[in-house]
Amino acid sequence: MHADFVIARNPEPGSTLPYLLWVPLGRDGLVLKARETWPRTSKVYCHRTEGWPPDATVLERVPVRSCSRRGPAIDLVLDRGRENRSQIVLTRARGREMIFWQSPTTTKQARPKVALPTRRATGQVLEIVVDIREKYPYRFSHQQATTVRRRLPAGDYAVEVDGEVVAAVERKSLGDLAASLTTGRLTYALAELAALPRAAVVVEERYSRIFRLEHVSGGVVAEALAEAQARFPAVPVMFAETRPLAEEWTYRFLGAARAELAAHALTAAGADLLLPQGGAAPEPAPPSPAEVRAWARARGIAVADRGRIPAAVVRAYLGR
Repeated sequence: MHADFVIARNPEPGSTLPYLLWVPLGRDGLVLKARETWPRTSKVYCHRTEGWPPDATVLERVPVRSCSRRGPAIDLVLDRGRENRSQIVLTRARGREMIFWQSPTTTKQARPKVALPTRRATGQVLEIVVDIREKYPYRFSHQQATTVRRRLPAGDYAVEVDGEVVAAVERKSLGDLAASLTTGRLTYALAELAALPRAAVVVEERYSRIFRLEHVSGGVVAEALAEAQARFPAVPVMFAETRPLAEEWTYRFLGAARAELAAHALTAAGADLLLPQGGAAPEPAPPSPAEVRAWARARGIAVADRGRIPAAVVRAYLGR
């Protein structure tokens, strides 16, 4: 049962959770009571239980392709063609543990209150550190972000937690990418990026343009890129069609990475899978535009009645 995902009938009489799940995570695995055998139409409520009862009737046993913990979520991939991907989310509500089992078909519906990365950049003003060696850096003027210039140990753009870089993005033009691949410089850059909790490379061009380079063989560059990705799989390379799209992707990646790592930090101290009772206090909610405008006008700072508030005003409000 160690390498399989197992579904069985719950032998406990009168239980409102009639099924048992064996999740092969960690040395002892995770045993859950569940309301359904798969999250098909909505997320399934589960409850942790101790040990696997010897009289449980096994209904299904499926080999597991991968099972890994990422922050408050367990990603489970089964070795079968259909209904093979799901996620078990552990959170807390009203002082007790809540567990929900969801699949790709149910994630668009209502989720439990849990800090998981989404397509939005954490829902707050993001402070991005820009390496001082960037000659023409992204300004993030169209995003809810502020920037500071500082020398970074790796990458061109980064976010920090408690003064430590936790995620970084290396920016490349297509010509720079080709040159760094053929000379081997990118290997050293990827090694530095791989040492961070989260990192990526963004290229300001389409992948197809590799095969239209004038001074180097596209096949050589594509082969070198594939070898670099195989060697450093934890550092993805993203091709964006234009510089503005590359800037937008960088902003989204850094925000999502910071949110995921913050969620992971809240649960990392727990023994096995038990979420900690305490932990760091959540970050305050971002200020509303009305709050910032009222604060600015009270201090004689001119701001428009509508539209985006200048980043300098937001930065001043946050540092009050």
